[in-house]
Amino acid sequence: MPGSVQPKPYPSGESDDGSPQEEDLEVEEPEPAGSSLDAGGALAQPVPSVQPGEAATRRMPALRVVQGSPGGRGQLTVVAPTTKDGEAPPKTASLPVAVDAMGGDRAPSEIVAGARRAAEELGIPVVLVGPTDGSLGDTGGLEVLPASEVIAMNDDPAQSVRTKRDSTLVRAAEAVRDGRASAMVSAGNTGATMASALLRMGRLPGVARPAIAALIPAVSGRPAALVDAGANADCHAEWLVQFAQMGSAFMTRRFGIAVPKVALLSIGEEPTKGNQLAKEAHALLAAGVGIDFVGNVEGRDLLDGDVDVIVTDGFTGNVALKSLEGALGALFGVLGRVFEASPETRAAGKVLGNGSTRRRPVGRCCSVSTACASSATGARRLGRY
Repeated sequence: MPGSVQPKPYPSGESDDGSPQEEDLEVEEPEPAGSSLDAGGALAQPVPSVQPGEAATRRMPALRVVQGSPGGRGQLTVVAPTTKDGEAPPKTASLPVAVDAMGGDRAPSEIVAGARRAAEELGIPVVLVGPTDGSLGDTGGLEVLPASEVIAMNDDPAQSVRTKRDSTLVRAAEAVRDGRASAMVSAGNTGATMASALLRMGRLPGVARPAIAALIPAVSGRPAALVDAGANADCHAEWLVQFAQMGSAFMTRRFGIAVPKVALLSIGEEPTKGNQLAKEAHALLAAGVGIDFVGNVEGRDLLDGDVDVIVTDGFTGNVALKSLEGALGALFGVLGRVFEASPETRAAGKVLGNGSTRRRPVGRCCSVSTACASSATGARRLGRY
């Protein structure tokens, strides 16, 4: 096609389909008009923003930005919507969050309990998606959208989304697409969550591939967004540029950071360090793409809190994320055994544990371009980060 860049082979010959997660999802979807990466398009300008009043894509409801206050970064801030005249609309104008009631290792009991807490304690409108035969237990009066099938954790993501059309994941994605919900949440099969969102909701205009953003806690007290944390195992350098732009926009809108610092994950701070993908991405980011790019960071820097967005391909990001989870899990395990060794250490453990007994996981995942989200233990975390 004239004026467009022909897809170049990945340096090591891998597929360039952007397959989500370690499940190696392959989803073939039509490219939206004008979404190709041309020589002067995606690299010269940031991801196009949706202007107020602009129609949403593919029947998606208009998305509202919710910005957290600097003093409460670990809490969900609920901002009341207003009409054009500045008045609060009737409560019926708020669309609920569609929660996959059957997704996760402890579904449906923990998922339903978390959904109820989000609705009762935080006032977040929630609609459950699952069977209507009573197997969900006490839903606390929450509406249930019927779905008779479940995509298991070991199911093939793309195949399952295509064949299990009445699954809870697919019906949740369709609820967002059809304007019955504002977002979807699932603690189930991550690849299938991404696939259902991609195939049912579509992508934002100009976005080449969706990405998973995982919030990494840092010693500074402010989390950093790791993008991509597993959606695209094989990437082009141009995609990493868009991940950086989307991650920067997310941190600005969600955490109120005026100019987020963006870094590229590599094996050294120097621009010449890293594989071919890292070198090409560094050159593109350093050329200026509308963000504050501060250079490379290494794996040891992930928890320092010196940057706000850490960009990498999905394969590297997923390995880094799970390495952190494993290391921190082992550390807490050792500390637990030490504190239980004697009455004195148990007493010390109680002192140290005051105010920090509820340990947060390393990653909180969300897609920054398809309005879908997944977490490690279910919808009961809906009201955090």
